[in-house]
Amino acid sequence: MLLLIAGVLIFLGVHSLGVVAPEWRGRQVARMGEGPWKLAYSAVSLVGLFVVIWGYGAARGNPVVLWSAPAFARHLTALLTVIAFVLVAAAYVPGTRIKAALGHPMTVGIALWALGHLLANGRLNALILFGSFLAWAVIVYVVRRRRDREAGRTYPAGGLARDAIAAVIGVVVSVVFALYLHGPLTGIRPFG
Repeated sequence: MLLLIAGVLIFLGVHSLGVVAPEWRGRQVARMGEGPWKLAYSAVSLVGLFVVIWGYGAARGNPVVLWSAPAFARHLTALLTVIAFVLVAAAYVPGTRIKAALGHPMTVGIALWALGHLLANGRLNALILFGSFLAWAVIVYVVRRRRDREAGRTYPAGGLARDAIAAVIGVVVSVVFALYLHGPLTGIRPFG
């Protein structure tokens, strides 16, 4: 379990720098340069992700069950995950109305993904992993939206076609991930 906790701390820690220490992050980017900063950031993120996956898998060997998930939770998780993938896609498709409304759709998507997986997994390792991601996403979203308001920042909305593009990309990627990648990457096949 300590490995999982360490991985979560590394991964979410590096992803929190812009929220908890934006001035320090800015100084590091200025000192190192954009490219080297992104390389270092990505390397630390990948290490954290690897440790999360390794730690989560190791913790599954000695499960500590906290609650039994209701039967419908699996379907709710699938629905929330599809919506999460659409929101992540909306973060990258320029000019979506989704981004204009939410400001940070990827962060909301991560929260929905974590919530869905938390509802369907009543083990301690799941609570640590998905609970941490859910708490992180909620905190980061609140801070970013507050900063947006303080800076007077808005996100322009394009036409519905951009939302449709984000929706199609999100749905297709979520289906591909669920059917072909989730099992090999996590050891769990959500649909048989």
